[in-house]
Amino acid sequence: MFVELERLINLDEGYRGTFQVQGRHLLLIVVDRQPILMENRCPHQGAPLHNGTLEGTMLRCSRHGITFDLSTGCAINAPCAPLQRLPLAYDGDRVGLDL
Repeated sequence: MFVELERLINLDEGYRGTFQVQGRHLLLIVVDRQPILMENRCPHQGAPLHNGTLEGTMLRCSRHGITFDLSTGCAINAPCAPLQRLPLAYDGDRVGLDL
């Protein structure tokens, strides 16, 4: 089942959108013109990532400063589990996920 999150026309560079799907808090972000969907929580202690600092492809958690490379999801400055990324699905002019 396709769950729509956003229209493709709205996905400009720097876009950030938060969504709740089946009890999961998700973050859709556009970096280098690529949409990335992930859990909106830092794997370290669960802090929301939507208000983190973004520099290039690096997203820094606002709570503890752990920086994640969005191209891989891996933490680069601390021993931490990677971000939980989700595959995107497309339906016409919409982006979302398949459940």
